[in-house]
Amino acid sequence: MAPDLLPDAGFRAPMLATLSKDRPPGEGWVFERKLDGVRVIATRERGEVPRLWSRNEKSMDASYPEIVEALAAQGPERFVLDGEIVAADGTFSSLQARMHVADAERARRTGVVVEAHLFDLLVLDDADVTALPQSTRHRILDDAVAFDAPLYRSPALAGDPSELLAQACADGWEGLIAKRSDAPYVLGARSRDWLKLKCVRDQEFVIGGWTDPSGSRRGLGALLVGHHDGSGALRYAGKVGTGYDAAALEMLRARLDPLAVAESPFADRVRESGQHWVRPELVCAVGFSEWTTDGRLRHPRYQGLRDDKDPADVVREQ
Repeated sequence: MAPDLLPDAGFRAPMLATLSKDRPPGEGWVFERKLDGVRVIATRERGEVPRLWSRNEKSMDASYPEIVEALAAQGPERFVLDGEIVAADGTFSSLQARMHVADAERARRTGVVVEAHLFDLLVLDDADVTALPQSTRHRILDDAVAFDAPLYRSPALAGDPSELLAQACADGWEGLIAKRSDAPYVLGARSRDWLKLKCVRDQEFVIGGWTDPSGSRRGLGALLVGHHDGSGALRYAGKVGTGYDAAALEMLRARLDPLAVAESPFADRVRESGQHWVRPELVCAVGFSEWTTDGRLRHPRYQGLRDDKDPADVVREQ
């Protein structure tokens, strides 16, 4: 199949993976590490500096200037690349120091080293290659980009799928992404051609409020979080009271105060001591042990804000 010509190499809404609890698929699939970072779409037009975009089309150039510089040194004059930006130490908490900085010099001064792990190619020069099979796009990507720090190629893992997942979990990874080798790249869609195979339970939630702090704690006591159901209503999932350091508590309260409202945004009745409500515009990542039978989170732990996620897209992952 010949690639299509296209008029521009601007932002493209990324393809999204579907959470799966089934046995890992076998023949005809490739597996990659599920990274704990932020999705990035990198674009470049002829004669222009490369741009970095979050999955909801927010500019990330100032947060990761060294990634912009590394892409600018690449040979292709026009491209759209898909990947994930992670902290070099592999923790999402370290990346938080970069995610909310909108000044390139301040971003560098955080001291957090970041990497861009690229795993797909959508546009190269004058061709849109999204209709080509995954395996073909990977070969083109390998030829088009010179991978050297801070740019890395997210490698395909070889071996028995079930053993790969077991080893990933034993090594403390978040999980694997399984990708069908002959699948095209479907823009802006959640597809079963890409599957998330998780080792841990975590997902994004919409922040609908907070509770007062107690004792020596400052900022807030817990976040009140929820997810959207099929009708678009925001369902309450519980309060998240652990996982914060002092800086996170201060940052969160500064972000929440301007969003304060008098009425609860949740469709469910919520009764928490010292509760306050906000417009449901912020998204956070939460780890937890399980869902209770009444739809609440057990042992939830705050992992960080996700400015790259649209609150309207946050649903309960099944």
